[in-house]
Amino acid sequence: MDAALKSLSYGMSDDERRMSAVGLDGMRGANDAGLPEGPANIAPNVAPLPESAQRVPNEVALGRPSRQEAEAAVRTLLRWAGDDPTREGLIDTPARVVKAYEQIFGGYKVDADALLERVFEEVEGYSDVVLVRDIPFYSHCEHHMVPFMGLAHIAYYPVKGVVGLSKLARVVDAFAKRLQTQETMTAQIADTIESILQPRGCAVMIEAEHLCMAMRGVQKAGVSTITTQFRGVYKDDPSEQVRFLTLVRGGKA
Repeated sequence: MDAALKSLSYGMSDDERRMSAVGLDGMRGANDAGLPEGPANIAPNVAPLPESAQRVPNEVALGRPSRQEAEAAVRTLLRWAGDDPTREGLIDTPARVVKAYEQIFGGYKVDADALLERVFEEVEGYSDVVLVRDIPFYSHCEHHMVPFMGLAHIAYYPVKGVVGLSKLARVVDAFAKRLQTQETMTAQIADTIESILQPRGCAVMIEAEHLCMAMRGVQKAGVSTITTQFRGVYKDDPSEQVRFLTLVRGGKA
């Protein structure tokens, strides 16, 4: 009996020892045949995690904690910050924070593509630009979980019809209510409009102030960051970019 079988056989019955020996011999035979060792050889029929589960945040793939676990985590942070989570002013704070996070990060539960599925085709042949500007939003920096907020401006040239104007604002919210970077959020909005509406072109511009830059680090308040994405005719024709920026800035000081 080799060392591996001796280790396995401690405390086993005679029948269990014989079964273990057969199992080890089978594994040796597989390795002698040139098959790989390790878990892939022991459980070859286990299906890999679906690609969608690896890419898309969801409760199953991420093992979402319970509400009680989330509240306990808030209490831990309160203690780490140096305060007492059992004092009167903080006793209900964990529950309030978790409830607030459900709203603040509600975008994870929204399918942004579905928001644009209904299109109105009866627009009397209108095919010029549709622009919705000054859409306010609040988001959170994924690096420090500190807010950044500002305005989004969206334009597109319709082909098959137009969507309700509120739907564009809802798309902004769907991506803003997640942990984000401004650059990623800008691209996500443009990607969604381009893939679902398939317009002749779309343009997205976001201007925002990041509190992670105002409250910590360099501590410079009032700094504005601007990001843009141009697709279709907006990408190909610089004059369309100028028109978009002119319309966005029109009437502003």
